[in-house]
Amino acid sequence: MTEMTADSIQRAAVLGAGTMGHGIAQVLAMTGIETRLFDVDEASVTRGIARMEANLNKGVERGKVEPAANGVDVVIEAVPERMDLKRELFSQLGPRVLLASNTSSLSLSEIATAVDHPERVVGMHFFNPVHIMKLVEVVRGEATSEEAASCAIELARRMGKGPIDARDAPGFASSRLGVAIGMGAIRMVEARVASAADIDKAMTLGYGFPMGPLKLTDLVGLDVRLSIAEYLSRELGARFEPPQLLRDMVARGELGKKSGKGFYEWNE
Repeated sequence: MTEMTADSIQRAAVLGAGTMGHGIAQVLAMTGIETRLFDVDEASVTRGIARMEANLNKGVERGKVEPAANGVDVVIEAVPERMDLKRELFSQLGPRVLLASNTSSLSLSEIATAVDHPERVVGMHFFNPVHIMKLVEVVRGEATSEEAASCAIELARRMGKGPIDARDAPGFASSRLGVAIGMGAIRMVEARVASAADIDKAMTLGYGFPMGPLKLTDLVGLDVRLSIAEYLSRELGARFEPPQLLRDMVARGELGKKSGKGFYEWNE
């Protein structure tokens, strides 16, 4: 890719076919961008495509899984929230293309040190479910160029999203605020102030939230929320310390929708 603009992006690779990855791939493809979906496990790619088919409610042609993301204009990484995993993956991406990470809290600047061209690394934090949620948080690392950030912002708009521009600080804008609200709601359940459903109802009816913080925690995954809260508490202090209730629920395997039980019962 000689010129880094959203309009010049014709081919994309999404690395990681899980909950976020397949959603990002779907939205890219619906934008008219030729999209390749990769995962270390071919079965994960198969499941990801099946989920896209369900979301689109029509057939989506399944492509061959290729060994490398060559010949693309943008790579969006959506692997689990582990710094070592993200850095290892980015270190293998040689082409000078736009490199975007879907991380919700990890340092973009640290991720970018794994590549030869850190100025091309930017955060594109999508929200679940990707094909419905409008927000994309574009995060600038210390080395991110204006060209890369502008390209990511325009790409998000091209995908029908509403981007915000954030700098690389712990939790960025959305995760820091969202986790603070979520941890407060969990502490209220822990203290038996009200039921999870009523706490959520207070936020949806009283404050206009589209979804309560506890139901959102179930959708994101209690284990994911716990990991982010632990990171933020190390970086920003005790106000982000995870409640014991959250730790206990994760230890019991009550991870939210994906396990069938969290603050709500899920029967899907």
